[in-house]
Amino acid sequence: MLTGAYRDLLTAVAGAGAALTGLLFVALSVAPPARREGYPAVIRGVRAASSILAFTNVLTVSLFGLVPDTNAGYPAIAAAVIGIFFTLAAVRSIVVSSDTSWGHVRSQAGLIALLLAAFGFELGGGIQLVGNPASLGGAQTICNVLVAFLIIGIARAWELVGDRGTGILSSLAVLAGRDSNGTADRADDHATARDQAG
Repeated sequence: MLTGAYRDLLTAVAGAGAALTGLLFVALSVAPPARREGYPAVIRGVRAASSILAFTNVLTVSLFGLVPDTNAGYPAIAAAVIGIFFTLAAVRSIVVSSDTSWGHVRSQAGLIALLLAAFGFELGGGIQLVGNPASLGGAQTICNVLVAFLIIGIARAWELVGDRGTGILSSLAVLAGRDSNGTADRADDHATARDQAG
């Protein structure tokens, strides 16, 4: 059982995870259809599922960690194993989909690597806590991973709802007035066309 500052952190993380999960469902229900045809349905599905998985992972581990006399290592191990299998299934669905190209596979490689690393750390922290419930290293690892999952979930949700990348290169392209495919921003194109027509 995690106590002291770790318990306070779990309470805060659980609240944030619950709020973000609710907001994600609302955003998905009102989000416009994908604006770019460059991302096939399987990519959008993986984005949505990874966001939900990240927030669900946070909720599961933090809420079970708040239950009195419950070792948070057990839910962390279970959530990590489920996450690893999900990530491998996502890789398989992206690779075997007829709609995806190698460019799509490469664009999702960062997400896959990040998820596998996070789930690996979570699994390691969980095993450490199960072996030694008083382990501060295991508790700190799990808490850091939960915070990381909140950030991952937010980034993936933004990609899904905004239908654009959240990486540094994608952000710089948007700031430069170009989308991540390198084409001029549609709003600027329409404004220019109107000016020329007038």
